[in-house]
Amino acid sequence: MLYENLFKNPKDAAEILRKIEHCSDGSGQIRLMEICGTHTMAIARSGIRSVLPASVRLLSGPGCPVCVTPAGMIDMILELAQRPGVLIASYGDLLRVPGSRQGDSLLSRRAQGALVESVYSPVDAVHLAEAHPELEIVFLGVGFETTAPGTAACILEAAERRVKNFSVLCLLKRTEPALRSLIESPDFAVDGFLCPGHVAAVTGSDAFAFLPRDYGLPGVVSGFEPADLLGSILELVRMVRDRRPALKNEYTRLVHAEGNVSALRLMEQVFTVSSADWRGLGRIKESGYILREKYAPWDAWKKFSLCPAPEKEIPGCRCAQVIRGVQAPSGCPLFGRICSPENPVGPCMVSGEGACAAAYQYEYDPS
Repeated sequence: MLYENLFKNPKDAAEILRKIEHCSDGSGQIRLMEICGTHTMAIARSGIRSVLPASVRLLSGPGCPVCVTPAGMIDMILELAQRPGVLIASYGDLLRVPGSRQGDSLLSRRAQGALVESVYSPVDAVHLAEAHPELEIVFLGVGFETTAPGTAACILEAAERRVKNFSVLCLLKRTEPALRSLIESPDFAVDGFLCPGHVAAVTGSDAFAFLPRDYGLPGVVSGFEPADLLGSILELVRMVRDRRPALKNEYTRLVHAEGNVSALRLMEQVFTVSSADWRGLGRIKESGYILREKYAPWDAWKKFSLCPAPEKEIPGCRCAQVIRGVQAPSGCPLFGRICSPENPVGPCMVSGEGACAAAYQYEYDPS
């Protein structure tokens, strides 16, 4: 049974929780990982960890696109922001992410005079370029498959309108290669995955069929309401208990097996795949998107001859371990002491989808 018709009913959620307790009894420790930053925040906000039985443990994986952007990449962006005549346009979260030095972010560089603007969509950045022909507008294309179609659309619009002072620094990531890298790492210890509903809305639920097929791990594509998440956890616990891994789609009200065909075609038109660097996971083959040669005039990598700075983490920060799910946010020696949303050290505390930000806001007791 899936739970798309029950996702807002508290009584149904309580019943699902009782079933989780019953199914997990005697099964040993079951470790489940969500790989979506919105799931991470929804789990913390609804208090799901606090009501699950001790035998079921939820871990946060590499589901926050801002968090997996390496510090060396941020340092490169900070250098680009200092170039004369360059304006950096970005989603809000990325403005506060520090590079290899605490407090050194796009927001702080803006306070020092750099041209930095927050935008709500990639197309806003195209319009910004049209309004300021004297500047080079660089949009930071961060995200997973969820935001890739919008980034592709803005490139097509810039090409059609011949906006020559606009370019995209493509930092988009692909979910499947990252999960494969995570699963194949020596410290991997997860029994099943809550698969990201937003990504699956674009890629289709079948994009996660490799989990049971290639690794014998169950996966459930989940929505974001408490009963969505509890229902998906129940399905995973049952599959772990019965040793019958499969892929199930709980989020059928939005996600289909084949995904959003129009969005996938748009991505295929504009992007091709390439190796990419991930914070916590290193360089992963075919895990990123780059612009096709046809759109080279709007490729900031080529226009500005960019090269990432050497990777160097801020001392003491454990974001790399938190992203892999091998350390809880509270296990970081800086968490709640030196690192807080008001004074973030690493990206997991900055982003609205970061595991540390979620834990601090909803699960942390400073006393």
